[in-house]
Amino acid sequence: MSDLADTKTDLTGTGAFLGTATAAKTGQTVTVNVNGTVTTVNTFRDVPVSSGDVVAVHRIGSEWFVIGRVWAAAPVPPVGGTGNEEAPVPKPGTVYGTSVFGPVETRSWQATRWRTDNTAVYQGQYGGNGNHTGSVFYGSGPRSLAGATVTYARIQVQRLSGGIYAAQATTMRLMTNSTRPGGAPTLTSSTGGPSLAVGNTHNNFQIPQSWAQAMVDGTAGGIAFFDGSGSPYVRFAGTGDWSPAFALTMIWQR
Repeated sequence: MSDLADTKTDLTGTGAFLGTATAAKTGQTVTVNVNGTVTTVNTFRDVPVSSGDVVAVHRIGSEWFVIGRVWAAAPVPPVGGTGNEEAPVPKPGTVYGTSVFGPVETRSWQATRWRTDNTAVYQGQYGGNGNHTGSVFYGSGPRSLAGATVTYARIQVQRLSGGIYAAQATTMRLMTNSTRPGGAPTLTSSTGGPSLAVGNTHNNFQIPQSWAQAMVDGTAGGIAFFDGSGSPYVRFAGTGDWSPAFALTMIWQR
């Protein structure tokens, strides 16, 4: 069985990660795509898996197991934001798929330097200590879908303590960098980001389809949070705080 060690920054020991089944379960194994790597994975005995299911993959000792399906059924592009609509009727020769990409790094640029004391994704500044650009880098994973058309994309976000407890409007930016640069990240497009109270989680926050497509096409590499005013001050969980932090799900066709 292939090793999944290259699919995330740190997969040592135990951990749970999201992947997409590329076929139905056969016997006690199933093939799973984790960040562009397709691997044959063991399954728990009573876990049924169908092609396209988003599954939780867990390492026990030296082996990987599918321990459950994340959603009740393989997700399809929502219409009107409900997430309960039926999948479109496939055209002859069209392949539909769902892929999940975890960030290779989460880090925050503060005025003149990268913060290395933690992996949280900050927006704004506290006490005049320098404005942040919270950055989420997806590496080369999305490029594995080159040639596909992204129809829908979402991220998982959790807010940590810091700033005003109540939900705060954030500003999300598209970032050209796929890995952390030596200096400040390069930001392009802008849109409203998640508005969460401290401690709250959003598992299905939609990002612009065009942003996900840019990551697939190689013209963008991640997302960031930045407001030139330095306000509001918000901290989102990074990879060191919460394992699903900023997991990016893309629904695509080719």
